[in-house]
Amino acid sequence: MKILIMEDDKILSRTIEQCVRGHYDTDCAYDGEEGILYAKQKIYDAIILDLMMPIMDGYEVLSVLRREKIFTPVLILTAKDAVEDKVKGFRMGADDYLIKPFNRDELLARLDAIIRRTSGNYTHENILQFKGLVLDLNSRKVSSEGTEILLQGKQFDVLEYLLSSQNTIITKEQIFDKIWGFNSETSTNVIEVYASGLRKELKKIGYDKYLKTIRGVGYIWSE
Repeated sequence: MKILIMEDDKILSRTIEQCVRGHYDTDCAYDGEEGILYAKQKIYDAIILDLMMPIMDGYEVLSVLRREKIFTPVLILTAKDAVEDKVKGFRMGADDYLIKPFNRDELLARLDAIIRRTSGNYTHENILQFKGLVLDLNSRKVSSEGTEILLQGKQFDVLEYLLSSQNTIITKEQIFDKIWGFNSETSTNVIEVYASGLRKELKKIGYDKYLKTIRGVGYIWSE
């Protein structure tokens, strides 16, 4: 899973990255305008948002995201602890609100909660499920009715992304940016290789038919 950190203090931004490392991949934006450009890619499972940022503050960012129907869950992480600030944040579309300084375990728990709450396919055990297909995000195991298949590295990540975005066309560019990252030197052609390998593994348990190619665009996981 991948989160976007919108925080203008680069030292604090790195601290947040270290806190979530091992649980989430991250991208960072250091002002509101840059953050919106990242968020529009729709490749993030959650956004950590500071309210006091240059160019566009957090409230403005929230307003733009929700107006443009970008409903990625947002956790406001800020030093502003007044009740009116919290109320304003929730009314503008935030999913949760955490005050600085923060506890690492609480931050992770709150991120986990808003992601589960906004994606009905995840369970409290950090499991992603479709019919009898089960992805254990902790052990990174994939199984169906007792039969386990072995997915290599990013094959698991691609399957998780598609499965968590059921019935939505995901472009090759979105997959590439989410799994490989904006700065990767690999080309988007690698996605076809991974998709082909993923289909072969899914065929072993009868789930390859749900991974469909939208020619010239990308892929969709759908019945």
